[in-house]
Formats: sequence, C-alpha cells, structure tokens
Amino acid sequence: MGKKSLERVLPDNEVRAKGGSIRTSARKLNLVAQSIRGKTVARALAELAYSPRRIANDVRKVLQSAVANAENNHGLDVDRLIVAHASVGQSLKMRRYRPVGRGRMHPYRKDFSNLEIIVREAAESEN
Repeated sequence: MGKKSLERVLPDNEVRAKGGSIRTSARKLNLVAQSIRGKTVARALAELAYSPRRIANDVRKVLQSAVANAENNHGLDVDRLIVAHASVGQSLKMRRYRPVGRGRMHPYRKDFSNLEIIVREAAESEN
C-alpha cells in the first residue's frame, strides 16, 4: 500500500546531494562553492582539502555524499564525474544579543546556509 515514489526530476546522468543548515553565511559559502563549479570531482576534492577556508570541509563532505550517491544509487562512473551545479541559499538566522555599557544590548546574527551540489557523468569527449 504505501505512497508512490516521486518521479526523478534530474536526468539519468546527474545526481544531487544537499547540505542543510551549514553554519556560515551564504556569501562566504558561495566563495567556496564557486571555486569548484565546472571542475572534475577529483580536482574539486583536492582543492577543498587544501583550501584555507573553514567551511571547505563541510563542502567536501557534501561533494563526497554526491559522489557516493552517484556510485551506489545510480551506478555512474566516479572517474568521469564533474561538478555540474553548486548552489547556495540562506537558511535560518539565529538572533543573539551582546550586553554593552550602560545596560544596553547590541544585536548580532548567526547565519546558516543551505548547499546543493549536482554532479554529472561527463561523456568521454568532455574529459
């Protein structure tokens, strides 16, 4: 009986992985995501491993999840995968307050972001 599964939105040669509520602003996360767009997965993982930005480790985990989804769930060749799409969006904003002099408070925010990475199996001529 159960609910019918949804039809697949992506083509057969593309796989998606999402990372939700990553603890950084969307602007900072987009700088890291921008550096891996359009590159092969091996090169993108190498760049993320040696990136000086703190958030690069979380982006690397999402990219590795996309590669694992491609290999295990869809049977794609890992050596021919490229990062087709890496999009960043805003998530929640925790509002916090810091006490300052004369009994006042200054507000500040702790931003979170969402990350979506789509990897595509390239044709032989694209590599």
